Amino acid sequence: MFKALESESVVNVIRLHNNIQKRMGRALSVHGIGLTEYLVLNQLYNTATQKMQRSDLAEQIGLSPSGVTRLINPMEKIGLVVKEDNPRDARVSLVALTLAGKQVYEEAQVTFSYTSVAQFEPFESNQLSSFSELLKIVS
Repeated sequence: MFKALESESVVNVIRLHNNIQKRMGRALSVHGIGLTEYLVLNQLYNTATQKMQRSDLAEQIGLSPSGVTRLINPMEKIGLVVKEDNPRDARVSLVALTLAGKQVYEEAQVTFSYTSVAQFEPFESNQLSSFSELLKIVS
């Protein structure tokens, strides 16, 4: 037997996800990036060495390794990231944040923060905290 509340909840999460993607994408476009590029820059920026293996990056942002490769190529062309050889394993390349990528990320991070606040403005602080905790449980 299917449970209507669970199905409705999944549909609502998908709608929220789509809404966030559109809203963030519009907001981040002023920096010349989309949400997925932001997630790459965010992951690299917050890694101690500001570089990662493509496979690890893919796992962290929820893309396939080939999807990350397709995403990284244009980012490399505009100077946000650079591919580096891995000194420990020649079969594995690294993706590193450039100075330009760091600057774009830092500027975009402000936009991301403001847009995040606007996205959840209807919530009271305690509601948002509870919602965030619930999301951690199911993700």
